[in-house]
Amino acid sequence: MLLDQKRSALLVEKALSEGMRLGIFISVAVVDEAAHLLAFSRHKEAEIVSITLAQDKAYTALVNRMSTAQLGKMCEPGAELYGLQHNLGGRMVIFGGGVPIRDGHNRLIGAIGVSGGTVEEDIRCAEAAIQSLLESL
Repeated sequence: MLLDQKRSALLVEKALSEGMRLGIFISVAVVDEAAHLLAFSRHKEAEIVSITLAQDKAYTALVNRMSTAQLGKMCEPGAELYGLQHNLGGRMVIFGGGVPIRDGHNRLIGAIGVSGGTVEEDIRCAEAAIQSLLESL
């Protein structure tokens, strides 16, 4: 399975819907397996900073092949990747909301980034979108 425009738009729509259900205003970005932006949208009321953060969370999850929440644990002081967040012009995000997207064969096909709520809310919106995609296949 490839992550195309149609599937990416559905991911964004589901994440935004989950955000509304939670009562939060978010930005959502989806990147393909080469980290190119495929889809982006946000609630009109979402904070402006969430635009860049959502895109950078998706990018970070993709290039590191793990969620930004997992990466954050590896970047704590004394951990093996401490300081990683200072690379790539500060584009690496080490708190939750970026989640890799894998197909049914565990192949990395893209990533989603959500920003605007708490870390837990952002993760919840991203995971709800991915779950919806997997259920539709």
